[in-house]
Amino acid sequence: MIRKRRVEERFFKGIMIISTMIVIGVLILILSMVIVKGLGSLNLAMITQTPKGGYYLGKEGGVLNAIVGSLYLAGGATFLAMIVSIPIVLYLNVFVHPRSRFAIFTRFSLDVLWGIPSIVYGAFGFTIMLFFGMKASLISGIITIALLELPIMARTMDEVMKMVPRGLKEASYALGADKVDTAFSVMVRQAMPGIVTGVLVAFGRGIGDTAAVIFTAGFTDYIPSSLFDPVATLPLAIFFQLNTPFPEVQNRAYASAFILTAIILIVCIASRVVAKRYTKHIVK
Repeated sequence: MIRKRRVEERFFKGIMIISTMIVIGVLILILSMVIVKGLGSLNLAMITQTPKGGYYLGKEGGVLNAIVGSLYLAGGATFLAMIVSIPIVLYLNVFVHPRSRFAIFTRFSLDVLWGIPSIVYGAFGFTIMLFFGMKASLISGIITIALLELPIMARTMDEVMKMVPRGLKEASYALGADKVDTAFSVMVRQAMPGIVTGVLVAFGRGIGDTAAVIFTAGFTDYIPSSLFDPVATLPLAIFFQLNTPFPEVQNRAYASAFILTAIILIVCIASRVVAKRYTKHIVK
């Protein structure tokens, strides 16, 4: 019996090690491909200039419009999704019973929304645009990406808040605090690392999406000066560059992919640092 358990333990340990190595290997391969093919085309002009005439034919310029546009789009969408997600999560964890039908149905709905392909969100946003007579613009892209990020952010925050010890809420009520005070003074404070992580993960998801904005945000060689101007994004810039027949422009696509990967990497590191900073305030 003991020998059988040892064999099972070694077997599953081996599977875990192999799975971990596969994940690390895929990450290394992706980074290597982007670096090898794109680093040679990466220069200061590429991140400080907008496309000049004929940029996608191999002429001068850069992707500053796409970098700034991606930050505008993902930043606005993340803020919009956050101000909707936090009340939903607090209501589910403080104001209603966690096992009530409403709570179960809401979480199920968020799970379904999480699984919907981003192209469906893009088609939905495009339909809404046509209904209201809107054109492809920054505000349309922000709303569409916010809908895409909402279930990711809400479910991440919800799972973290469910881990807050029940005794803390009961102690808060015993001291005379109402549900609103408990929600913001206890729940939010205790779940802050998870909230920050959920926000930044959703931001990373939003800044790297293509399908949801291809119909709603449009594309432009200029930095938008208004919410109603079209906006360029790095994923679309990469798509357009890869579709050209010019090898030089295709290499620039990999350089753009490197820039996008670097932004997402910075976001991931920031989420770790910020989460660690707020961990010291958690009561365990």
